[in-house]
Amino acid sequence: MKDKVVLVTGAAHRVGASIVRKFHENGAKVVLHYRNSYRAAKEIADELNAIRNDSVMLVSEDLNDAQSYQTLIDDTIFQFHRLDVLVNNASSFFPTPIGEVNMEQWDDLVSSNMKAPFFLAQAAAPHLQKTAGSIVNIVDIHADKPLKDYPVYCMAKAGLVMMTKSLAKELGPDVRVNAVAPGAILWPDGMEAEVKEEILGRIALKRQGDPEDIAKTVLFLARDASYMTGQIVAIDGGRSLHL
Repeated sequence: MKDKVVLVTGAAHRVGASIVRKFHENGAKVVLHYRNSYRAAKEIADELNAIRNDSVMLVSEDLNDAQSYQTLIDDTIFQFHRLDVLVNNASSFFPTPIGEVNMEQWDDLVSSNMKAPFFLAQAAAPHLQKTAGSIVNIVDIHADKPLKDYPVYCMAKAGLVMMTKSLAKELGPDVRVNAVAPGAILWPDGMEAEVKEEILGRIALKRQGDPEDIAKTVLFLARDASYMTGQIVAIDGGRSLHL
């Protein structure tokens, strides 16, 4: 990945931050997108730029804004003059029990999980074609097996799965498009201990995963999987076997 350019959305925290660090330690230049988390994003950028000067660029955009998609790609090209990998990681996640869903919730979940990845991919495609690059989408095992009280989120992630497969056809042979479907990697805020134990009990490996597991798989798909496209890789310790 030396000197290749990777754009990661929603990259100031959690899995996104691990993906940024993984690509950077393998030689890539990284565009770290965030929405509101400037302090966390700057800490990562300062840390990594201290290792290799001018290797990480920060970009703040609201992915609910239709103008942000082209701007984000244009800023990347202006700074680094190329794009090799787009990682669509940014995602809203919150419950929407049926009967209580409003339009604002719908728009937020669909925009972050499906609309933004599509229009970012569309804007990035001409640049990725020049570099024989790739797109990696972060989906969810619940795109296939729904999570109770989260119907809109699950539907949006299911759309992202189909988008991965559709864009693999649309953009091949020049651009590969794959996805990673995490399982129990990081717990949602406020989840009770009993619920965590119940989930772990249904995982074949009987343990929680780590953001590093996702980051390594994203790197593999971008760097090593030259004959893979349109694939959804579940990193869930076998949880999807028991959902």
